[in-house]
Amino acid sequence: MENQKESMKIVVLAGGISTERDVSLSTGSQVYSALKRKGLQVILLDVYLGYKAPKTSLKDLFEADIDWAQDIKGVSEASPDLSAIKALRSDGGRSAFGPHVLELCSMADMVFLALHGAGGEDGRIQATFDLLGIPYTGTDYLSSALAMNKGISKQFFEKHGIPTPRGMVLKKGEKPEKSQVPYPCMVKTVCGGSSVGAYRVDTPQELSEALENAFSFGDDVIVEQFITGREFSVSVIDGKALPVIEIAPLVGFYDYKNKYQAGSTIETCPADLPEEISRQIQSYAEQVFDILGMKSYARMDFMMNVTDQSLYCLEANTLPGMTPTSLLPQEAAVIGWSFEDLCLKIIQVSLKKYQETP
Repeated sequence: MENQKESMKIVVLAGGISTERDVSLSTGSQVYSALKRKGLQVILLDVYLGYKAPKTSLKDLFEADIDWAQDIKGVSEASPDLSAIKALRSDGGRSAFGPHVLELCSMADMVFLALHGAGGEDGRIQATFDLLGIPYTGTDYLSSALAMNKGISKQFFEKHGIPTPRGMVLKKGEKPEKSQVPYPCMVKTVCGGSSVGAYRVDTPQELSEALENAFSFGDDVIVEQFITGREFSVSVIDGKALPVIEIAPLVGFYDYKNKYQAGSTIETCPADLPEEISRQIQSYAEQVFDILGMKSYARMDFMMNVTDQSLYCLEANTLPGMTPTSLLPQEAAVIGWSFEDLCLKIIQVSLKKYQETP
């Protein structure tokens, strides 16, 4: 990789029109800057808005003196105004890909997927690139789709003995029986991310409000037991777990604000845990990586019950954030990887998908 990197052309693909758009742009700008510092030829594209100014021929853009990240701001406390973003597309936004995105991606040696949420982590972009022969970072389309749907991934956890909070999936219009709801509980959209559309519920009144809000993000929601205790996360790269990180929000749970506003959460890596518990969390993470058929890298989230120290896997994330407050870079730093090293490692392990394909 070190011998090849200076000649590599990379498209960092970010943005889109998911509720995690701002997070994706922050991830993209960080990755773009890191790879530029490592000497790669890199451009940063918004997958939905694309490249609109064809003053330079496309093939020359990789060498052009352009700061592709100069207009990207940090992650705000509120979700982005997607209607305003959609209005920027003169063609009405019929395609998920903006102008010249596919052409530029096809010219790259690798597309670094900095996308989060629907349209980025759900396998659709990955399937398109597979059909077009465009190499990309992260796992494939099928494991992306499985992990993105929390209802389906929970079924995989249960079948393979991975402990997970008990719960149910509801379709729009359905209401759970009173006896089915384990108060306190969490209500969350099945295919959401960054805790957008996730609500803690303590009463039937709060349940009704939470369901209404969660259904505004999609047609399926999960109602599951709320685990009171400590929250952990562990990333897996090429099948091997990194050190466990503990997440302790100063107020509330690890929601959108606490994830991306600096100073909202205390993060400790490696987590202050007995060695056998750390190893168990890492083992569960590696098993989830395997049973969902993941490749390259991912991150798994866990809770540990405060009373009996029992562990629960909450979900798998196929394109973990790489923002200034993200967990994966903190885990990598503990084992001596700089942010730049981590980005190169992700490219390296992602290339293996194509070297191993017959």
